[in-house]
Amino acid sequence: MDYYWNPWHGCHKISPGCQNCYVYSIDGKHGKNAFEVKKNADFDLPVQRTKNGYKIPSGSRVYTCFSSDFLLDTADDWRVDAWRFIKERPDLEFLFITKRIHRFMRCIPEDWGEGYSNVTVGCTCENQEMAEYRIPYFAEAPIAHKFVVCEPLLERIDLSVLREEMQGIESVTVGGESGDAARVCDYDWVLTIRDFCATEGIGFSFHQTGARFIKNGKEYKIPKKWQREQARRAEIDLL
Repeated sequence: MDYYWNPWHGCHKISPGCQNCYVYSIDGKHGKNAFEVKKNADFDLPVQRTKNGYKIPSGSRVYTCFSSDFLLDTADDWRVDAWRFIKERPDLEFLFITKRIHRFMRCIPEDWGEGYSNVTVGCTCENQEMAEYRIPYFAEAPIAHKFVVCEPLLERIDLSVLREEMQGIESVTVGGESGDAARVCDYDWVLTIRDFCATEGIGFSFHQTGARFIKNGKEYKIPKKWQREQARRAEIDLL
């Protein structure tokens, strides 16, 4: 079973992939300020209990900090306790995605070692510049389970120039951008990454087409409800 744990909310934009961030869009519709970072009421959700035991049952996957960034500098003081909760629940799989992998080594607990076995980290790379900046940091980080997220995919990314750094990456997830202001995603860009993963024996997942999808030179406008289904129908995942 999957659960979402957002210990804090709010973030700061740092790269092109942040331009149309869904958190800002949602907050804007509700009159909230997404730049204001606040600890959430369910900050300690992983260790909350009911009369029958933990609220989140053993064996669950916990998607962590999807309304912010787990490595956000504004949350440095809170992260100490968040790591403590994660350590207390080795029976859960915690997964977070970050655009701040360059901060990873200064954000880990003292007993991190080669990584907590119940933590999976995704490093986002929306274009070639961010791939070449972030993936070398990712390669050096002691993390038990790693995957790369190329979403929103904003241009063709050549991961072959990072072949050595990509060793140890379990999978790559690719997707286009959603929303009214979405930028285009070209199917050829998706296939470029897929071909690299196939050659290197890395898992690959085509998550969604995005709202503006180009295939064979033609642009298609795809409603949100069909974006994942259209990606699935391409049948190009490598599992």
